[in-house]
Amino acid sequence: MSSSMRRSTGNVFEDVGFAPKEAEHLRIRADLMIEITQLIAARGLTQTAAAALLGVSQPRISDLVHGKIERFSIDTLIEMLGRAGVSIIFTTRRRRVA
Repeated sequence: MSSSMRRSTGNVFEDVGFAPKEAEHLRIRADLMIEITQLIAARGLTQTAAAALLGVSQPRISDLVHGKIERFSIDTLIEMLGRAGVSIIFTTRRRRVA
């Protein structure tokens, strides 16, 4: 059995078959979810305490820590980080067009 390797695009979602625009959206959401999850862990928060800090319900925190990406928009995740006192800085760069 022969296997072929392909160079990564740098976006795991695109690598597994999502369209480029959707893959980029998913990557951004995943990155924001990771930041929130790390913040919760670093502060030693329970899900209940995290929910109070982030202005959401405890089941929403459960969805977050269990990676249910489809349940969160970029806007919602940015709002949650803002409520936690996190500054968000956006960096843009042009992609090479093939």
